[in-house]
Amino acid sequence: MYSLLRSFAAIASLVYSANGAPAADPCVAIGGQKWVAPAAVRACFQSFPLNETRRSNVIDVVNKTFSFQTSINYQIQAPPPFAQDVHVDIASELKRIRAQKYASELDFHVDLSRTVKRLQDGHTVYQDLCYDSSFLTFLPFPVVAVTENGLQTIRIAPEAFNVTSVEFADEIAQWQQISGLNFAQYSGAFVLLINGQDPWDAVNANTQITGSFQAFTTRQNKFFSSYIIGTPFTYRMGDFAQLSLPLTDSVVLTVIRPGRILPETITVPYRSRIGSATVAFTDGPSFRAGNCFATASTNGVNLNDQALVQPFVQGFQPPISSKDLRRPMNAIINEAPLTDIALPPTLSPINPVSGSGGLLFFELDDKKTGVLALASFQTAGFDQMETQLLAGLQQLKSDGMTRLIVDVTNNGGGFICIAHWLHRIIIGPNPDSVPQAGLDTKARDQEIARLIVDAIVAGADPQEQLLYNGVNWRSANGTNFTPQTNWLEPPVDLTINGHADAFSQRLGQECQPFDMTPPDTQIFAPQNIVLVNNGLCASSCALFTITLSKHYNITSVVVGGQQGTVQQYTGTVGGQSSDFSTMDTEVKSVGLKNNSLAPPDFITNSIQGITWRLGFGIDDPTQPEEWQEHFATINWPVPAAQVNNPKALWNAIASKTFKS
Repeated sequence: MYSLLRSFAAIASLVYSANGAPAADPCVAIGGQKWVAPAAVRACFQSFPLNETRRSNVIDVVNKTFSFQTSINYQIQAPPPFAQDVHVDIASELKRIRAQKYASELDFHVDLSRTVKRLQDGHTVYQDLCYDSSFLTFLPFPVVAVTENGLQTIRIAPEAFNVTSVEFADEIAQWQQISGLNFAQYSGAFVLLINGQDPWDAVNANTQITGSFQAFTTRQNKFFSSYIIGTPFTYRMGDFAQLSLPLTDSVVLTVIRPGRILPETITVPYRSRIGSATVAFTDGPSFRAGNCFATASTNGVNLNDQALVQPFVQGFQPPISSKDLRRPMNAIINEAPLTDIALPPTLSPINPVSGSGGLLFFELDDKKTGVLALASFQTAGFDQMETQLLAGLQQLKSDGMTRLIVDVTNNGGGFICIAHWLHRIIIGPNPDSVPQAGLDTKARDQEIARLIVDAIVAGADPQEQLLYNGVNWRSANGTNFTPQTNWLEPPVDLTINGHADAFSQRLGQECQPFDMTPPDTQIFAPQNIVLVNNGLCASSCALFTITLSKHYNITSVVVGGQQGTVQQYTGTVGGQSSDFSTMDTEVKSVGLKNNSLAPPDFITNSIQGITWRLGFGIDDPTQPEEWQEHFATINWPVPAAQVNNPKALWNAIASKTFKS
């Protein structure tokens, strides 16, 4: 099927000029090239006219997949504190996009992608890998917010040239020649204007299109560069310096270079680099054939006809081992491939006392404070994470550490039960950690979901492999469901923003008892714990930080947010995430693919995520936690010496927060 689609693609991609002769193919100019101008990539992408069959297919899949999305009616108008941030009627928007005229398929994609992003939910991102990150577009000047003597300014990151000269070593000389600039001279420069406007205007404009997080302040923070925890630590360029689509050619900056007193205005070009997953091509037809049609993993499978379970792929997340496939996940979909851009060695913490990969333990200079630096809740296999987290915390304690910083900067979530486990082993047993160390949840109860459960109850899932099988879930009182339990009956009817909706009964936790035996006592007292991040903490990270902050009043620190604003210490909450391919597997496996309510297969190389379960709140248990406040205790002002310097940050935060 896929080879046939590619044959059709090669034919359909031929574009003819007015006199009937083949038109020049702009994709030829970038075929086989690693680095090109964004305008050249854009010309290639815009040469593909919008095919109505593809448009209709994409809209149908997205629209029908949203039947499983729990938040869809809440997102029409979120309550405070997110009333100004989340307000989109996605059903009406999809109708508009279905009818609107577009000059190219790229224009259609940009509109659809940005419209879905307006839901501000990193679980529901729509991607078409024909376009998204097939070329990544970079600027050599990542920016940061720096506070010195009480004054906050936006600057080109002090480490900018150290980062870019290494990562872009094969292009940096050409880039400087094109721009006429010596990039090294601009590291640490004050940014006075971006395209003639106050730089915060550019930051705020980006919040309208970046998506992923409800809080305005968190989307502001995405603009800036930051570190990514790991072995080794790596570097996130930020929304200003890394784009997933080649829509911007250059930026005009008014800056003051270090050691200068007079401002200067410079034009800095963006450059586009081919993505690591992009299939090589020579022209438009071969680009389309290799990158723009559904692959073997795009759509779901009938598990009753398959010997092997298809791995659950969520955007550019790390792969999940087959033994962990059934463990509940709550992770946002990354907008770009996970990068290996190096954090300069002078900024990277060294000599962890325990852990590996993105799960590391350090001990600070005060000999009292330990640090758990956690990149995600799926940095390794489930069992390995359980073991490493407990062993690392116990080692900190045995080494004399009495205080703990948990750094979850840029943590996009992962295994839900690892979030529960970490909560339980740090805090110890109490009514808020046993038997439920997370949040009760609910799933949406629409007709297609009820038909799936009806079929499972009737025996359509003999191997008990499906997400909707009651064997996976428990009621709010802890009762285990059976495969014969119709856990969606009776539906709980609600009216949300004037729209009738229905949900499952309240679901409890499925994590405890844990695979490992947790300690009987707490390892660190709540008053001796500080949570640290840049606001970009979502999904299972959100479940962990929210339960610790709200149950135990633990101090939360957001690093580098705009001065004078109230930061949110966590972003998108959700409860359990999933995606179209998983829902498609449910539909196919119970024989409902031909039902008019079921989404068709994608014919494009696309991904659509969803929030499948929504967590109930802690402060208000009758409403979703998604729409309740998560205000940070401290908005940490970052001096130049602490910019993207984790160890310096941890030492400074420990000195101030524990002392006070």
